[in-house]
Amino acid sequence: MISSHRVRQSLTTLVLVLILTFTTACSGVATRSYQYPASVDRGIEYGQLARGDSATGQAFGDWVVEASKGLIKDAFVRDNNKLGAVISSQVRPNEVKALAQSLAAGFRKNFPNQDLTVLMYAPDKHLILTARYDAKSKQLQYQSAS
Repeated sequence: MISSHRVRQSLTTLVLVLILTFTTACSGVATRSYQYPASVDRGIEYGQLARGDSATGQAFGDWVVEASKGLIKDAFVRDNNKLGAVISSQVRPNEVKALAQSLAAGFRKNFPNQDLTVLMYAPDKHLILTARYDAKSKQLQYQSAS
């Protein structure tokens, strides 16, 4: 018998997938680019980094966290083609791929016509899945972290 907790988590994930898929088309963000100075230390702790290295990326990262309703604890966009998302402990391992697919769909709508990468991180901020979208073939390929 399926527990109500698992059903609720599955429904929550499904709702997030739908929200991310359908609302990103309506949430276009004006593009304005900001580059960090070359002196930015790449060894800075993850928690100290901004959600985006451009105004568009920052806005999309903020939106992902807000729209996820607690499923994504943190998100960042780099170079307008890399999206990183730190999932919460509410996301079950079998839901990560569907969540990455949904994020990739929204990311494509906001950053079109380019190859994109979605990096999924566990709550402890260890990489667990990488999804790469190829703009030419329109294919999304997944690679689990080893």
